[in-house]
Amino acid sequence: MPRLLAFCTACLLIGLISNDTRGDEPLVPGTGELVTIVGDSFEDTRWGYIKNGAKASHEDDEQQRPPGGKSRNGRWYESALRGQPDVIKRVPTPPGGLAGSEGALLLATKYSGIPGELAGKQMQDDLLMGVQSRLGRAVPVSWSPSCTVRVYLPPFEKWENRTGASFGIRADVRGPNREGEMGPYWPGFFILFRSETSKRHEEDFAQLSFRAQPSGRDRGGPKIYEHGWWTFGMSFTPDGQVHYYAHPGVQDLTEEDHLYSSFPYGRRCRLLDNIFFNVANWENGRNWSTPWVIDDPEFYVIPPEGQTLANLSRRRGFSRTAQQPGYSRSGRSLGRTSRR
Repeated sequence: MPRLLAFCTACLLIGLISNDTRGDEPLVPGTGELVTIVGDSFEDTRWGYIKNGAKASHEDDEQQRPPGGKSRNGRWYESALRGQPDVIKRVPTPPGGLAGSEGALLLATKYSGIPGELAGKQMQDDLLMGVQSRLGRAVPVSWSPSCTVRVYLPPFEKWENRTGASFGIRADVRGPNREGEMGPYWPGFFILFRSETSKRHEEDFAQLSFRAQPSGRDRGGPKIYEHGWWTFGMSFTPDGQVHYYAHPGVQDLTEEDHLYSSFPYGRRCRLLDNIFFNVANWENGRNWSTPWVIDDPEFYVIPPEGQTLANLSRRRGFSRTAQQPGYSRSGRSLGRTSRR
């Protein structure tokens, strides 16, 4: 079976069984109004990131090491839980990216655990795209928030040669558990690598994984055999459900790209705080992670009846929805507990 046909067949099979519990209809990410104060185009040649000392590792040793890293444009922040990737750098957009895009963001890491120590196991770093910090508040799911991002999957010979999780596209959200207690959780995609050097696999390929089913277990998704750009998106509907979309290429997402919907961990999402990206590697002092490149992460909402974007932000003076220079499309609070 041709590779693309195999992917489409897998998508169809997932789509037929995608809703774990009936709820709102899936919402295509990118629907609604673009929130220009959130997200980034990486088109500014002066884009830079300030590390601000040793990275945080609160999840492992309860050390945050403030003040923490941040981008010069105020749109990106170090995770206080796990710290930021070792490489956060604006680079020329890889071939085949969005039309007109000249800049993208490279993320890679080597020392992903406690500074000065080697874990000898898989570890990960996080980079947060501020939502709550930019708007001055969390976004209620009554606003039907969604996010989209383009991700460049490099040729497999450039991946860290390790079967396991490599990259995550995730959200920092809050909702009640089965006992009614509000708390944070972190749904999203993982991109897994399956190495031909593993006894279980005869060739290199990648695979998507969704976090999570209502049981809390991850759910396997389509396999990927070709490198290049992919478009990912997540949406959050007022019923508290999370919807996952993806396709190869950089075109806008459509209804046909719906892969999965769930109430992860049996929770119903109520508030969205941030979007963030995981970079994982085997932290032994030798292994670099796979070099990941992202472009044009965007954030959208659908204002409830009687509301406008000006009502969403608590930051004075925010009311713009117009396109900013360098954006290619329709415009173009950190969690502190464990995200494992």
